[in-house]
Amino acid sequence: MSDRRHRTGPDDGSASQPSAGHGSGARDTVRLALVIGALGVVFGDIGTSPIYTLQTVFNPGDPHPVPVSTANVYGVVSLVFWAVMIIVTITYVLLAMRADNDGEGGIMALITLLRRWNAQRGRRAAAVLAVLGLFGASLFFGDSMITPAISVLSAVEGLKVVQPSLEELVVPITAVIIVVLFLVQRRGTAAVGRVFGPIMIAWFLAIGACGVSGIVDHPEILKALSPSYALGFLAGHFGIAFFALAGVVLAVTGAEALYADMGHFGRKPITRGWLFLVFPACMLSYLGQGALILADPANVSSPFFLLVPDWGRLPMVLLATAATVIAAQAVITGAYSVTSQAAQLGYLPRLRIAHTSESAIGQIYVPWINWLLMVSVLTLVFAFRSSGALAYAYGMAVVGTITMTTLLYFYVARAKWGTSLWLIGTGATVLLVVDLLFVAANLTKLVHGAWIPLLIGLVAFTVMTTWQRGRALVTAERERREGSLPEFVEQLRSGKAWTLRVPGTSVFLNRGKQTAPLALRANVEHNHVRHEQVVILSLVTEPVPRVPDDQRVAVDDLGYGDDGIIHVTARFGYMETPDVPGTLALLDPALTEGPLHLDQASYFLSKIELRRGKAPTMATWRKRLFIATSYITADAAEYFGLPRDQTVNMGSHIEV
Repeated sequence: MSDRRHRTGPDDGSASQPSAGHGSGARDTVRLALVIGALGVVFGDIGTSPIYTLQTVFNPGDPHPVPVSTANVYGVVSLVFWAVMIIVTITYVLLAMRADNDGEGGIMALITLLRRWNAQRGRRAAAVLAVLGLFGASLFFGDSMITPAISVLSAVEGLKVVQPSLEELVVPITAVIIVVLFLVQRRGTAAVGRVFGPIMIAWFLAIGACGVSGIVDHPEILKALSPSYALGFLAGHFGIAFFALAGVVLAVTGAEALYADMGHFGRKPITRGWLFLVFPACMLSYLGQGALILADPANVSSPFFLLVPDWGRLPMVLLATAATVIAAQAVITGAYSVTSQAAQLGYLPRLRIAHTSESAIGQIYVPWINWLLMVSVLTLVFAFRSSGALAYAYGMAVVGTITMTTLLYFYVARAKWGTSLWLIGTGATVLLVVDLLFVAANLTKLVHGAWIPLLIGLVAFTVMTTWQRGRALVTAERERREGSLPEFVEQLRSGKAWTLRVPGTSVFLNRGKQTAPLALRANVEHNHVRHEQVVILSLVTEPVPRVPDDQRVAVDDLGYGDDGIIHVTARFGYMETPDVPGTLALLDPALTEGPLHLDQASYFLSKIELRRGKAPTMATWRKRLFIATSYITADAAEYFGLPRDQTVNMGSHIEV
């Protein structure tokens, strides 16, 4: 029996680097383009946080209001600065972004690493942490629903500062913008992506300049950069400072995006964009707003827009709206990516995914998720009607994901690099204490909206774990019915399973080469026919973003080189879209016992109908949920790129 690998294309890396002849100028241009691209996609969420963070902390309508006083303003601004420094700069930029899965980042990448090590070493801790990480990823769905609502609302609310009589138009205008945003998703971001970077550069320069003007008027606010003010505020006014943390956490919203989008832009461009533009601009804005509040406590009503000169407020509202739309776009795209990766890893069923860019693999469109998000976002806008009310819900989603990422990172650091336990323990203790303080503070807002992201996360987590469990049960039952593939091939050769061989090629999709495809077994046992060439194809999703071309395909003749039956394993990364005909067309005829006639090939799919059985495999409600979730599964022929007029579905039913 042979198991031969076939290289399906070139792998010289020519597309990834500029040629040496272009010199350092070309490399610098590429680096600058990546930084600008990252500014337009990665930093939209965290870059628009200054619009609502301090306003939320000092909101008099808060169930636990922070009184406006000189000491409290210094303490809050200092807390904001050090929260961003510790969580974003240290946890994400300096630490977490070094833990990548073949260049891809984000909590799903950490889960993939943990699953891989759990499979190799059987470590229970890795399995438990992977489950916790999955809940963190589930909370991201709550984030992706709340971010567009709060971001666009907070920007449009600037109209109230320009003209108070426009207050009634805030919610309708926000709803229109959100509807348009989701309607254009199917066109992708490739066409407009080039303008995102310059818009965000203008945004950061503008908010930084406004912040400088406020600091110039009251330079004493710079004292808030000292950690003594943050620590003094926490120690001396803990009853106030603790509740303030629920608002301060809004300053780090979007931190996960820096990590999740690392695969698109790379660690260095994101790090440079953050350290040299985004971080300074945001901190200048916070300091300027703090100075403005010190000058007149009444400015807490909208410190961000009041910091702007009268003549510039309407342009700033328009710029803020554009920036928040970009922030919403980034998190929506992130939801598509998380959904795609979860489906590839077996946590969700196959969904129809459209790639909207020929050059950027991460730019995808998932229709089912798009419409679900649109309905959810509009519901939040009309239910809460203000960014201040939504802020209570927002923080819980953000800090939950951050805490899970921190926890998973330190386990990865120990397993991947063998970092000493004392260093892991010290770092994890410090950072997790900070994270858990924010979690505890946000739990105080549970009845005021913080339950929403927890509920969304719990629902998403339940759906994903139920699908994973149900899928395992169906796979086990299916394998039992399919029987051994080697034994089936032997029956065909010995004549025990008599068949008439007809001209042509048939391709049967199957999960592996241990069992015979149900469609093939049915064709032989009931129709008593098989094609001259039978390809049993297994598509394997590896826990890596992309599979190198020289590892793409493995061909197995199943022990005999003259019976026309072969098994092909095609490996894809979880960021790749399978293309069955395209992959088969690149196979060497010497490996396939003759050329495959793909132009006239028949593709056979084993379609499974699920029914609820009496066996105690899962709770009844979970069985119903699993079956209901199966209805959103994308058509297999479309998902695998099979030609419609050459595809045959053969059905069977399985009880769960």
